[in-house]
Amino acid sequence: MSVQELNEGNFASVLTDTNTVIIDFWAPWCGPCRQFAPTFEAAAEKHPDIVFAKVNTEEQQGLAASFNIRSIPTLMIFREKVMLFNQAGALPPAALEDIITQVKALDMAKVHAEIAAQQKNESKPA
Repeated sequence: MSVQELNEGNFASVLTDTNTVIIDFWAPWCGPCRQFAPTFEAAAEKHPDIVFAKVNTEEQQGLAASFNIRSIPTLMIFREKVMLFNQAGALPPAALEDIITQVKALDMAKVHAEIAAQQKNESKPA
């Protein structure tokens, strides 16, 4: 599967309409970003059940700012609209595969229950 470009216009709909999305925040001038691109693209080909997307931080500065992107490349993984992974730096292929395997194995019902419990605790008056 090819890598999709994300922008402010399609970002929310891709997250809403897709079970798992892996996003690479990058810039054309960034050497580590260019080095990571083939690893990212190979993973996209290997996992057609996942949407692999890129956000060009030069063109989508508002989106990058909304996620507090301070260094690139930064990789984020969302499943069922929940951010499960957020890390700056290029990953080697084996590490990316390991993270994908872990994300696929998560019990999302349990994750959503933990989030709901945490939100309930945070809304209680002190």
